[in-house]
Amino acid sequence: MTRIKRGVAASKRRKNVIRRTKGFENRRSTNFVAAREALLHADKYSYRDRRNKKRDMRALWLIRLNAALRDNGVTYSKFAGALKKAKIAINRKMLSELAIAAPEVFEALVKQVK
Repeated sequence: MTRIKRGVAASKRRKNVIRRTKGFENRRSTNFVAAREALLHADKYSYRDRRNKKRDMRALWLIRLNAALRDNGVTYSKFAGALKKAKIAINRKMLSELAIAAPEVFEALVKQVK
């Protein structure tokens, strides 16, 4: 059988791992074994947190919205119920953006729902 030399493929694989760990600290960015282990964890966290990001953003919108509503003398829970009764279908993200960007329009919406 002929001799198989895998130096090119192996070095390419190692180089890609090291390239992906640029910015990691100490051995984790330069040593292949440590870098591969760090990447396994990093990939796991990034996958998980892409899903958690949606949860975090929704919580942020609700906090902002509740703060803006309390300035207008109503709580979020009462406002949400009143919105549903008034058949106004606007999502939390847009309500939050409205409260920040255009407080006068938001105030008018709150008065209309009340």
